Amino acid sequence: MASMVGNFDTMRKTPPGILCLRRIRGKDWTLNTYRYMVLLITFIAYACYHASRKPSSIVKSVLYPDPYKKSDNHPWPVGNLFIEKEFVGVDLNASKSEGWAPFNGTDGTSKLGEIDVAFLACYSLGMYVAGHLGDTLDLRLFLATGMIGSGIFVGLFGMGYLFNIHVFGFYLSMQMLAGLFQATGWPSVVAVIGNWFGKRKRGLIMGVWNAHTSVGNISGSLLAAAVLDYGWGWSFIAPGLVIIMGGILVYLFLAAYPEDIGDLYPNYPVANVHTVPNDDVESHIQKENVVGVEKNVGSRHGSECRKSVGFIEACLIPGVIPFAMCLFFSKLVAYTFLYWLPFYLSQTEIGGEYMSVKSAGNLSTLFDVGGIVGGILAGYISDKLRARATTAATFMYAAIPSMLLYRSYGNVSRTVNIILMMVAGLFVNGPYALITTAVSADLGTHSSVRGDSRALATVTAIIDGTGSVGAALGPLLTGFLSTRGWDAVFVMLMVCALIAGLLLSRLVITEIAERTSTPMSPSSGRHGFEAPASQPLLSDRR
Repeated sequence: MASMVGNFDTMRKTPPGILCLRRIRGKDWTLNTYRYMVLLITFIAYACYHASRKPSSIVKSVLYPDPYKKSDNHPWPVGNLFIEKEFVGVDLNASKSEGWAPFNGTDGTSKLGEIDVAFLACYSLGMYVAGHLGDTLDLRLFLATGMIGSGIFVGLFGMGYLFNIHVFGFYLSMQMLAGLFQATGWPSVVAVIGNWFGKRKRGLIMGVWNAHTSVGNISGSLLAAAVLDYGWGWSFIAPGLVIIMGGILVYLFLAAYPEDIGDLYPNYPVANVHTVPNDDVESHIQKENVVGVEKNVGSRHGSECRKSVGFIEACLIPGVIPFAMCLFFSKLVAYTFLYWLPFYLSQTEIGGEYMSVKSAGNLSTLFDVGGIVGGILAGYISDKLRARATTAATFMYAAIPSMLLYRSYGNVSRTVNIILMMVAGLFVNGPYALITTAVSADLGTHSSVRGDSRALATVTAIIDGTGSVGAALGPLLTGFLSTRGWDAVFVMLMVCALIAGLLLSRLVITEIAERTSTPMSPSSGRHGFEAPASQPLLSDRR
């Protein structure tokens, strides 16, 4: 019997770490335990991705030091703890204050900007390819490879310090390669979560889970700053090692598909194990078709034997293009705040005084705090209403007056600025988090691609890849518009938020029509279950 279980696990491509723990414990875990494990490992994985992206912002002040930069000892509101650029630029030795060629010349800021653009460009382009590969290959191996590859090239960028490399092409190529490997992360982790969790509570679960972005940013900043005194290169090498260890953790313990631990369900055929973790309604419906599924049991074994959906076919899934274009404008707004809010705060008179650059950096983090709340709230509301598009569009429309109020009254006092900033962050980041997580997972498991195909990673890549183009465009446009005044910037942001909401109008109308329509009768073949219960986003119109 033990040998049969071992052969079954091998056929299922069960992660080696889980196999080892099974042998040690002598028994298996419950389904909920595996779900918690998947949530934790994917949370750690994407936090590692974001942590490895932070060093470039940390070391910019060392590569291209600003001799006029002043420091204050107690920046508001949390002291020196979360300082990034200024924290690492203080009390360094003289050799470090001279900068690092080729970034310490008169065109140093331009070169640093070129590296950022190269990273984002390769990340955006790589996202489309990575999504298709993620649906074609084993997600566990694909994600582990992407993390280890990211760690290698992030670390190699830092090795330029140890080997005294001053060639701009070297640093540019390392960032470009790192961007390509970084593109493997988001489609993969969203696909894994989508495989394990049904739609009934997916929005709330993913809203909480999406906090990995902030956790990664904070931990990456602290780690890079902690080792900076040993040389700026270590600020890249240390996060690179962390993400490599994260990749090893993924390889050993991440079950990317429920069928990879399928011996929890001995009464189900191999090909149908992945339907068990879905919501009760979905499972009930799918069990009706179990006879037809059994016909394919001999041709599919575990995670490596499914066929993927093509790029064009994924684009044709109802809702993919509207949500992708919505995220283009939504992410444009969100990333403009991400890159420019600290500068805006330092250039704006608040409560009759100007705050230091350090204090502005600290204060701007509260925008992300509001964003975390917004992501959780948007997920919860969309679960309750079973209306992802309506929730996302409503948040985008609400972001318009919140940004207008922030621009108009944010200078009254620091307290008012904090409140309005967090409200703006809530409405700006809420739909961004919802679309990149729950919506992508919903569309990747749409009824039009059920059965023997999978599209989770491909759909996620299409949506987030399109959004990443907007993320690169927003800060670029802000650089030009800010020379004409900040009113022009906020007008651009409000117009983009309006367009993002309007792009979902057709889906909103569809969802409202579904919610107001009469439920199916038992004679319809669905045993009294409403069609929207299994597809809360869109009905499957054939």
